[in-house]
Amino acid sequence: MDITFLGTGTSQGIPIIGSDHPVCLSKDPKDKRLRVSVLISWDEYTYIIDCGPDFRQQMLANQVSRIDGIIFTHEHADHTMGMDDIRPFFFRQGDIPVYAHQRVLKALRSRFNYIFSSENKYPGAPSVIENELTNQPFALGNLDITPINLMHNRLQVFGFRFKDFAYLTDVKTVEKEERKKLDDLEVLVVSALRIEPHHSHFNLEEALEFIEEIKPKKAYLTHISHLLGFHEEVQAQLPDHVFIAYDNLKITI
Repeated sequence: MDITFLGTGTSQGIPIIGSDHPVCLSKDPKDKRLRVSVLISWDEYTYIIDCGPDFRQQMLANQVSRIDGIIFTHEHADHTMGMDDIRPFFFRQGDIPVYAHQRVLKALRSRFNYIFSSENKYPGAPSVIENELTNQPFALGNLDITPINLMHNRLQVFGFRFKDFAYLTDVKTVEKEERKKLDDLEVLVVSALRIEPHHSHFNLEEALEFIEEIKPKKAYLTHISHLLGFHEEVQAQLPDHVFIAYDNLKITI
């Protein structure tokens, strides 16, 4: 299984427009972060988790020519606003499968009614195949995927486990029963927004405590803001098995 980190930034990305914060001014490519998303490939299958406003740029940067579907963690703009840019895939492949909680599908229908509606459809608009997710395993290609129920402050969010890989973003709390789904992982990806506490995201300390409890062989931090600090400086302080993900990083499990 191959994982590509398409974006590792928080909702504004790094650099933030107009910011003179030192991290936003950094020349290190690892400090430049598009909105958070990953591409997961195995056998002949390719799926993307989340489709934010940088989706087109991410597809071009990684020369992605085909996707088998898009899985949504939740409905926030930084995870959904690239939906219009599925058009090239639709023109080549036909309707694109999307997978999301019922609430998220409802939000997508509202924001992108021209994609989801079948009435008086504009000829250039893409179409999708809706797949409603619950907190039960579901099939993608030849794999069974396990959703992980998370809370992003008071908003329900899904994380996902693919075999020995799990991806959790925009997480603040994880109930005990959901944590059991994360036993015996090779790789855990989890968000770590910044150093200071935040009302709806793990900060760095919380993310490291969560990693210590789950005990994956390796962990990667994502959904990072400029307030976490410079990539190289923070990385030097982390445990040996914990890494800060960066845009276009590729790992194989």
